[in-house]
Amino acid sequence: MARKTKLMQRVEKEHQRPLEKLLPEMVNERGLSSTAEELGVSKATLGYWLLKLGISVRRVALAPGETLEVKRVS
Repeated sequence: MARKTKLMQRVEKEHQRPLEKLLPEMVNERGLSSTAEELGVSKATLGYWLLKLGISVRRVALAPGETLEVKRVS
C-alpha cells in the first residue's frame, strides 16, 4: 500500500472513507475536475493520488447501442 500524505489522510478523515474507495466513486460520478474541486485539491494533485494509489482512469467512446460492463475482481 502506498504511503499517504497528511493531505490524503485529512481528506480520508473528512469523508470517513479510504481514498481507494472514495476516489473511483467520485471520479465516476462527477469527473476529474469536479472531484478535485470538491476535495479542495488541484487536478494535478488528484492525478498524482490516482497514480500513487494504482487507480486507473479510462475514457471509452461507445457507439449508439453499445454498452460497457465493469467487472470487479475480488
